[in-house]
Formats: sequence, C-alpha cells, structure tokens
Amino acid sequence: MQFGIFYEHQLPKPWSDDDEFCLLRDALDQVELADRLGFDYAWEVEHHFLDEYSHSSAPEVFLAAAAARTTRIRLGHGIRQVIPKYNHPARTAEALATLDLISDGRVDFGIGEGATRLELHGFDIPAKQKRAMALEAAEQIANMMVLDPYPGYTSDTFSMPCRNVLPKPRQKPHPPMWMACTNRETIKVAARQGIGALAFSFVDPDEAKSWVDVYYDIIRSEECVALGHSVNANIALVTGFSLHPDRAEAIRRGQEGFEFFGYALNALVAHDQVPGRTDLWGEFQARRSPDSVALRIAAADEQGESFASCIGTPADAARYLRQMRDVGVDQVIFIQQAGRNAHADICSSLELFASDVMPEFSADDAESRQRKEAELAPFIDAALARKSWMQPLDDADIPVVRASVAKAQTAGTLA
Repeated sequence: MQFGIFYEHQLPKPWSDDDEFCLLRDALDQVELADRLGFDYAWEVEHHFLDEYSHSSAPEVFLAAAAARTTRIRLGHGIRQVIPKYNHPARTAEALATLDLISDGRVDFGIGEGATRLELHGFDIPAKQKRAMALEAAEQIANMMVLDPYPGYTSDTFSMPCRNVLPKPRQKPHPPMWMACTNRETIKVAARQGIGALAFSFVDPDEAKSWVDVYYDIIRSEECVALGHSVNANIALVTGFSLHPDRAEAIRRGQEGFEFFGYALNALVAHDQVPGRTDLWGEFQARRSPDSVALRIAAADEQGESFASCIGTPADAARYLRQMRDVGVDQVIFIQQAGRNAHADICSSLELFASDVMPEFSADDAESRQRKEAELAPFIDAALARKSWMQPLDDADIPVVRASVAKAQTAGTLA
C-alpha cells in the first residue's frame, strides 16, 4: 500500500492579508517534510472561484515549487481540469511534460471536469457534456505528449491543427493517468478507460471492497479500452488524517477540519452561492453540534481496540489501513489540510505516521506491486490492443505552415 497527502488549500473565513501566503508556504513545507519521511505522493487539486473550500487554481505552479524542494515523492495533479475551456489541451500537455522533466519523471496526471456551477458556468461549460468533453480532451493530451508531431484534431468542442507539442515528458509514453471518482459509476468509467481511480468519497471497508472489485473486474474485462498510451490500474481512496498518541487529542485536532471538508464540498454543489461573499465556515459552525467532537471521542472510546480511523492513534490508523489493504485498495490519500487544521499539528501527524505506522505497510510494498503487475499484464496488453490509436503522420503528409508575412519583415522579430 502507498500513501499520499492531498491539498485543496482550504481557507475558512475570516481572512487576513497574509493568510493565502501562509497557506501555500506551510503546504510546501509539509510536502518537503512528507518527501523526507517517505510518503509516496503529494496530490494537488485544481478548482476555480471556490471561496474557503479551495484556493488552488494554479496547481502546476504549486507542484513546480514542490518539485524544486523534493527528490522522491510523486507529484500528482489530483486533478487537472482538462476541458478545453478551462485549459487548452496543448497547454496542459506542455505543462505536464515540463513538470515531468524538472521533477525527473515524478508526475501523475489526474483528469477532472468540475462539479459546481461556480466553475462550470464561469468558463461557459455545459454541465451535461462535461464528462464527454473531459475524456475527449484527456485522450488528446496523451496523444500530444507522445506523437511527433501531433497530427491535429477536430470535433464540436475542440480543434487544433498539426503541431509538435513540446517538450515531451520524461516518463514514457507519458505520466500515469487517473480520474476523479465520487461514486461507483465514476469508478466504472475510470476502469473502462484503463486509468487510475482517485476516489473522493469516504467509504467503509465493505463499500471500499465493492468499489475495488467493480474496478478490477472491469480492468480484466473487454470493457477496458485504454484512453491513453498506457494503462494505470490503481485505486486510491481519501480519508481524514490526524494522529496523536492520545486518541482524544487527535480527534480534537483533526475532526472539525475533516467535517468541514465534507460540509463545504456538499454546500458548494447543493446551495446557492454569492461570489466573494461566502460564509461556509460560519454556516458550518452554526449547523454542527457543539458536542460533535466530544461525541466522536466517546464513540471511539466505546469501540476501544476495535476503533479504526486515521483520525486517532497510530494503532487506530494501522487497523484502518489493514482493512483497506485487505480489500485491495492500492493507495490511501490523507486529507490533512482541511478546515483550520494547524500546520504544526499536520507536521507532527506526518512524523508520527512515518515512525509508527508506515513501516508495517512499506516492508513488502515493492514485492506486492510486482506480483500485481505480473498478474494484470495480459489484461493491460489486451486493453491497449483494443484502443483505436491516432496514427502518426508520414513526413510527406505533415502540412507545411506557410509564413503569413514576408521573410524580410519577420527576420528581426523572431530573434
């Protein structure tokens, strides 16, 4: 099993002038620490216009800064908004490849489409077409990172002439691809495309087993047809995260932020919003029980040694992770930066996890992954064989791009 940390860059109101500066500075410090401690992934989302819930509108910038401060942790777009009206596919391909080069091949490429009207309508994207538009763009982004030159493409939602999209990524054929998933149906979509599932829902082990079984059953079936030029058969689940030797203290430090994460996610989809005038934190505080944390502590203590959660003690976390490992989850991603969780508490939780929990799960990780890759290899080959490949152009068929003005007029401007 592998472990990741996840960033929405949440910033509940009220705000002061330096809050966003401190938020990003602290997050980079946390990623650098996670790299030293042996965590496998740092995931960064892309959202737009979502006050308080996510101040992460330029993940490529944050991940580039993280790349400069780390040496081994993988840097995941979890996710990049790939619909052309968010980001032109060529610009996404260029940004991914550049980040992959400067990070020495440590990039993972999660695709997403957005769910809120604040985002979709802000970029004039029709909600009913967003899934199809995202998958179409993602396939072309993969083609752009591989083909030399990219032959060009035309559809109702996106078109581009033949161009050589540069640079090309360090990882061949391109960085591993993932997809944001919030339910069983989107898990199925990811599996049919042969891409990893980033499951952004909080499920118990029984439901996790159901999702894993559905995902891998499709990976092994004829339904799986590779979207990209490789297949990334992996499923990752998110969970809350706050560790302390004292269970009650862990819950006091992390439970409120985790509850806010879920509240804000639902509110932005289900409730009307006034841009720039949100009060998600205030609404959350007004609606939640003042005894919420105390009740959680009491319920956990009642379960005693059977309590399993990554908001608790190292032993509690180990019990939860064993359950997820046993049902086949490949990666658990920790939502440690949520609500008003304190930077110092996040760092101490990461350190405690690395010293007291991680060794049990890392000991045989490489061997387990090798066995899995060998078992899935024929199914992955079959999924790639079923793909309809964009054909590279013969040299004679590459179109000439004619100069629009006389050479004499342009000779100096290109220098």
